[in-house]
Amino acid sequence: MEMDNDSEKLANSLETIENNSMDNNSEILGNSVEPIENSYNKTEIFPSVVDRYYTKRYVLDVGHKFGDYCILFHSNRICVVTLAPSHPIRSMRKNIESLDFQISTSIDRLDNRVSGKSKRGAQRLDVNSALCFAKCADGEIHKICAGIPGKLVEINENLPENPSLLVECPETEGFVAIVLPSIPTSERFKAELMNYEQYLEAVAKREGSCGKEERKQGGIDEL
Repeated sequence: MEMDNDSEKLANSLETIENNSMDNNSEILGNSVEPIENSYNKTEIFPSVVDRYYTKRYVLDVGHKFGDYCILFHSNRICVVTLAPSHPIRSMRKNIESLDFQISTSIDRLDNRVSGKSKRGAQRLDVNSALCFAKCADGEIHKICAGIPGKLVEINENLPENPSLLVECPETEGFVAIVLPSIPTSERFKAELMNYEQYLEAVAKREGSCGKEERKQGGIDEL
């Protein structure tokens, strides 16, 4: 009989909890409290991690026509190199078969090793320095450049096995590389490169002077 009473008490407690959860309001110390889901604007769009912590700058035609990049500047000088929306790999959502990081007979970006806060041993990059070559299913090979001079901190280790990340999530898991420019270089490029509005204007101007096929390659239809 005692076990039956305990079971009945448990059932009553569960029923009480269920009934309380269905109420619009709860009480804390005698005060009516609205459900937490009613305490914020559900339609509000919150900025992404990239938008909160990085400043986006854009550069066009690096190394070749439509070599377009978005450089994410962090306050600690670290720069993340990503493909801009108008880069053909993104704008045409190309199927990437492989990425080759062997830039020359003596330089393999995957062999880059750094140490210490000054990133000793890092490979040095110029704006037009190749980070890798993307071989696409349509037979085209795209040279992906640094877009900003500095020390190569790291190549995205996920790209060799998952090159499609360049298209699927270019500003997060699909970034190309991390570069550390000098303080003067970082400040100069951050000031001189295009912001988003200037970038849109520059792409539109380029499209106006391009042929039909070129507009298809360097457009930003996905935005």
